[in-house]
Amino acid sequence: MRSLRHSAMMATALLGLLAAAACGGDDDSTEGGGGEAGGGEIAVAGQFPTESIDPNGPLAIDGGTRVASIQLYSPLLQTIGPGEFDPAAAESWEINDTATEFTFTLREGITFSDGSPITGQDVAASFERTVASDSPFSANFVNVSVAATDTTVTFTTAEPDPALPAKLTGLMITPASATEDSYLGTPVTSGPFKVESFTPGGDLVMVPNENYWGEQPSVDQLTIRSIPEVAARVTALETGELDVIWGISDDQVAQLGGNTEVEVVSAVGSGVLTMWMNASTPALEKAEVRRALWQAVDFDKKIDALYPESGEPADSVIAPTVFGYAPQEPVVYDPEAARQALIDAGFDFDTTLRFHFSQTQFRQWVDSVVSDLAAIGVKVEALEKEQAVYTEDLLALNWDINIQQVGTLGLDASYNLGRLYTCAAERTGYCNPELDEMLRRAGTSVDPAEREAAYAEATELIWTEAVGMYPMFVKNLFATRTSVSGFEPDGEGLPRFDTVSVDE
Repeated sequence: MRSLRHSAMMATALLGLLAAAACGGDDDSTEGGGGEAGGGEIAVAGQFPTESIDPNGPLAIDGGTRVASIQLYSPLLQTIGPGEFDPAAAESWEINDTATEFTFTLREGITFSDGSPITGQDVAASFERTVASDSPFSANFVNVSVAATDTTVTFTTAEPDPALPAKLTGLMITPASATEDSYLGTPVTSGPFKVESFTPGGDLVMVPNENYWGEQPSVDQLTIRSIPEVAARVTALETGELDVIWGISDDQVAQLGGNTEVEVVSAVGSGVLTMWMNASTPALEKAEVRRALWQAVDFDKKIDALYPESGEPADSVIAPTVFGYAPQEPVVYDPEAARQALIDAGFDFDTTLRFHFSQTQFRQWVDSVVSDLAAIGVKVEALEKEQAVYTEDLLALNWDINIQQVGTLGLDASYNLGRLYTCAAERTGYCNPELDEMLRRAGTSVDPAEREAAYAEATELIWTEAVGMYPMFVKNLFATRTSVSGFEPDGEGLPRFDTVSVDE
């Protein structure tokens, strides 16, 4: 499929009226279906179970839902780099010079998996349903309105929002008639695959969508299995039960390296191992305390021991792959200085801090952090929770320290810093009007240099005030059978399977 890459550094594109056209009806255009499907069946598994395949519901950015969604649904455009996009369901788009109006024109003749046309009204309804879901993803679209015709959809923002194209890469197109119940069976889809069967928390079985606007997948069937235990996934890969796995640990990379039928693939995404410290907790309200706790943990040693393949010491709140990245001075491990700083700040050493996490892959890391803090007299209780409970408690600020891998959808800092660190977000317990103003400037300026400068200021403040500990940039590790070809993670380091084939 011929594609004119829509390379639009979000703010740069806004210096004038920008339009990008893509995917014309050339020799291998696939309007109404593309190349021939066929090429065997593959089964894959990651660390997150697929609890929902509703791409615009409350679990839209849950790990399992997100991976399923990019196989089943189409966005208007997709990220290929910081400020760079390829067209997807939209063949072109225009942005006004104040970054307040964004009009997307859909591909001609584009249809859903049931053959019905995809219209601008479907896109608008998908957007409205996303906003109504009140999910963490919907926070990207405050004061954004939408209007549509059969072939276009226009988003209008109350304030300039040069990052809106990046945010919209996560908006998946579903029929206007879709409801929550639509995703309990075999929903109508807009992506390269459609649903054959689905059991929440179990298997998601997909087959090629013969009405997909792009090239047809090469495989006859794709199954995403829910196998949360990494050791079980590795065993299933080695026995041939699975063809691709991800969410593997670094020590298992060495194990798999000795298997000639397996290949390990590393993908640089936008993940940062993030450990927020709840500033609304009395014991953690002082920046001096939070900074001292960060200083008390030997993160370099932990990375070397636990994540030698997938980890790299971080020097910023967001990854280098993200627009707005600004490197900071590393926090140097010094337990004696950390304990003295806590004493000087009046920290109550009788306090027990609640350190909550949900994924077994973090267990060793958490235990090691708890040990380092105990060495300077800080009491910490590690609390491992089911994912649903973890998420509920996270949003309710029912924790003192947490750990999660935070990525940046669309590779623009607005999705991460602008969404998570404002007072209104209430995500970290930290509120600072000065930071809010920095993020407002970063989010609304149409000058990319001004945006970068404001994000640099915001990052420095977040880092200095130790809103969290930011110890590690994360590479996504995948392992595939050598019988699999064409596997390549996308620009955000997520697995896509529409280009995969398998030698049976």
